[in-house]
Amino acid sequence: MSVRARIILGAVISLALANAHGAESTSGPVLISARDATQSGAQAQQYLLFQQELDRARKEVEAAIQAGIQVPTPKDPGGGDTHEQHKRNYKSIYQAGLLYRITGEQQYSDWVRSLLLAYADLCPKLGPHPAAANQTAGRLFWQSLNDSVWLVHAAQGYDAVRDALSAQDRGRIDRQVFRVMAKFLSDDSPQVFNRIHNHATWANAAVGMTGYVLRDTELVDKALLGLDKTGKAGFLKQLDVLFSPDGYYAEGPYYQRYALLPFVIFAQAIQNNQPERKIFEYRDGIVLEAIRTTIQLTYDGYFFPINDAMPDKSLRTDELYQAVATAYQVTGDTALLSIAQWQGRVVLAPEGFAVARDIAAGKAQPFPFASRLLRDGPRGDQGALAILRTPSQTLVMKNTAQGMGHGHFDKLNWLLYDNGNSIVTDYGSARFLNIQAKQGGRYLRENDSWAKQTIAHNTLVVNERSHFNGDLKTAEKNAPEQLFFAGGGATQLSTAEISSAYPGVTFRRTIAQLTISGYESPLVVDVLRATSATPAQFDLPLHYSGHLINLAVPHKSNVAARPVLGRANGYQHLWVDAVGAPSSDKNFVTWLNDGRFYTYRVVPPSGAQMIFAESGANDPNFNLRREPVLIQRVTNAANVTFVSLLEPHGRHDGANETTVGSQSGVRALRYTRTADADVVQIELADGRNTILTIADAVDGDATHSVNIAGRPRSWQGHFGRFDQ
Repeated sequence: MSVRARIILGAVISLALANAHGAESTSGPVLISARDATQSGAQAQQYLLFQQELDRARKEVEAAIQAGIQVPTPKDPGGGDTHEQHKRNYKSIYQAGLLYRITGEQQYSDWVRSLLLAYADLCPKLGPHPAAANQTAGRLFWQSLNDSVWLVHAAQGYDAVRDALSAQDRGRIDRQVFRVMAKFLSDDSPQVFNRIHNHATWANAAVGMTGYVLRDTELVDKALLGLDKTGKAGFLKQLDVLFSPDGYYAEGPYYQRYALLPFVIFAQAIQNNQPERKIFEYRDGIVLEAIRTTIQLTYDGYFFPINDAMPDKSLRTDELYQAVATAYQVTGDTALLSIAQWQGRVVLAPEGFAVARDIAAGKAQPFPFASRLLRDGPRGDQGALAILRTPSQTLVMKNTAQGMGHGHFDKLNWLLYDNGNSIVTDYGSARFLNIQAKQGGRYLRENDSWAKQTIAHNTLVVNERSHFNGDLKTAEKNAPEQLFFAGGGATQLSTAEISSAYPGVTFRRTIAQLTISGYESPLVVDVLRATSATPAQFDLPLHYSGHLINLAVPHKSNVAARPVLGRANGYQHLWVDAVGAPSSDKNFVTWLNDGRFYTYRVVPPSGAQMIFAESGANDPNFNLRREPVLIQRVTNAANVTFVSLLEPHGRHDGANETTVGSQSGVRALRYTRTADADVVQIELADGRNTILTIADAVDGDATHSVNIAGRPRSWQGHFGRFDQ
């Protein structure tokens, strides 16, 4: 071959490689519309929410520019200096890129260029993170999940400025940052990338978005279909498996909020680059359904803290700013604008501009929060989350599947919100997120020894052992059965059952909200009936928030010393403050929460005890919150029925020193078991009576009848209600 021929061939190969690696291939942003971004910048001052977002981003990026390039060698776990610096950097890359597109100011593209060139020096040198623990090690962060989050944000910022950079800079950043990171998260981490889990969702989104930015269809196909591109893994499989038909996410509300961003932002990228895929129509519009469901999974804007959850997460998060804006862009649903109003934020992107513009135009409508049954499992046959709402109260009954590794052993658990507060509570996770002093911000050992255990929740415990004996693999194979749900009207009700939590034990639970004239909030009736093949100990805890005001149950307090309730399965973390024995007429306690009284009244089973306890025992590092719990206990029984009533009532105004209605308005709570139904009778102090009947059968057409105090009562369907 001649010298000239070799030169020509070499040039052709070099050009092909450059195009294959994206160094020379650029025609403007592919993740956002450059035209819409520029237009939003020109009109920003007309719309307050978007202008505020623009000002906020300017302030943060210009402060970062002033501080100078800081791309440290990674060494710290979550919350440490290097960890937090790399988080600030990806946010800065993202913001600066968008600012460049919106304003056209070169300082922002220069800043993105400088930061990414610094990463181009660092990334190829990195090995496993030195602070990695029980998660897959990252490169920039202690776990690879955070590397995926970094790449999702950095890819968006880089996309916005890539066409403004020289071919040389693009080639270097493409190869030494984005291809290095994409390879690490995909080919080099198959155990994460091909998983069905939120870590994989983030990795799929990161690699797929990088593929679009680099014009690399191979990366995109791996992200969508898994490393072998068969569709057995990847983003589309995640959409198939992780969401129920109702948009409920397998790991629960907290992780639904967290996983939503990669689902939404990658779907938006797919729509922009491959509209023929019709991603927002995929699986009957599951991405949009998931966004609406995520919003439904809140009370007063805060997520229900079930499974491994933190109690302080609300709709005011980056994930939901983006989700609301994207959903509005796709659907034009003006109810989403009221959520954005509550958030008080929009995203610094064209879809955020549209939200701000239409809020200013007065288009917002109230979001339709409602009682909902959200089925669990990809086919909707693995239990459900039952949400019962009234204007003053929200009740959540957790009859869902396990929720993978972040799930808790708490089948048929429940929570209650009333008067703007959490009343019947769930501990959530034992973790101090990104607080380095608390085990680097990771989950604490008490997350396993307490928070996940059944006694830490408001559901049945048999023989002081957790559901499924605390075994995740067993729990994953078994889910409760949601038998009945009625949302709306004066009586709302949910019934569920499980027979796999304990060998030989079946328990069924019905929880109902009864709206009664004269009460600001509904009364809550709870009927839990359990049968066991052999005599057992049954414990039914109620974790509540408030200060005990009245203990009508005769009890003996442990004043000099506080014994520990048990040795394992969470019992080792409970101090026993007192033990009592409820009777037919002394069977209630009252606590005060934020100016409202709550009376918890029981129909005591034969031989029942009531244990007054508090979390925090065997906790030498003070990792647990100190929270109260009431436990009804029955020993050596084969069949037991726990019947209780929670009654909100009265007002206390500490500032004005006034108290109204501090005494319970219920005279008596009675329970009768017939051949095929449970009958609960509530006698009010003013002489009124409400009777709730619950048939064993859940057939809506079946007719049932009982005789109460010599008077026949009949109803059709699973339940009946009779008011006198």
